[in-house]
Amino acid sequence: MVTATEPMVEETEDALGNVEMSPQRLEAFSDGVFAIAITLLILEVHTPSPEAMRAGLGDALLHLWPSYAAYSVTFLLIGMIWLNHHLVFHYITKVDRPLMILNLMMLLSVAFLPFPTAVLADAVTIGHGEKVAAALYGIVLILSGIFFNAIWIYASRDHQHLGGHITPEQARRIRVRFGIGPFLYLTAVLISIFNATVSICFYIVLLISYFIDVSPKSSRPQATSPEPPKEF
Repeated sequence: MVTATEPMVEETEDALGNVEMSPQRLEAFSDGVFAIAITLLILEVHTPSPEAMRAGLGDALLHLWPSYAAYSVTFLLIGMIWLNHHLVFHYITKVDRPLMILNLMMLLSVAFLPFPTAVLADAVTIGHGEKVAAALYGIVLILSGIFFNAIWIYASRDHQHLGGHITPEQARRIRVRFGIGPFLYLTAVLISIFNATVSICFYIVLLISYFIDVSPKSSRPQATSPEPPKEF
């Protein structure tokens, strides 16, 4: 129930009958999906079996290191997607049905990430199927990246969904920067065909590079700035 102190969320309909939603409402829904996906990851880190505990709890816990590593990497990857999602919707001022569908498909791939994460951790633990597991992990990240890029490409096309606080040139630079991601993950998938360990290390290096590349000063370029942000 909406109280007198809660703002009303407006939905409008354009001349073609397409429903337009508040960007804040779409972002709030997306935040919920991100939160659930990132929380479900820990459910794939299982406690040691009673037999393993009796044999030695310390060794049993150390034996779970692939689960810890997969959880940590995927947690941070989803967190990075969430940060970029907020960046994108800082600039988007109009949301219509095609944009809602693209966002929904991106969330679908993000919500699926706990599964390939668990598969990868189990494959490394038992020492079998690592190549397939690493490839599956990368394919899901590629799909997520494709739909994330589709959101920005659609929103920035002719600047039709963006506000005046970003220029077309800055929007183009963000588009180029985001567009690199799926190709990097494709590289990791191709590497997994030959060596799963190198592929997994590549995912970790990409994650580290993403965090190094992000800074508060550069994440929100202003249209009134005399120079464009350097890292795009």
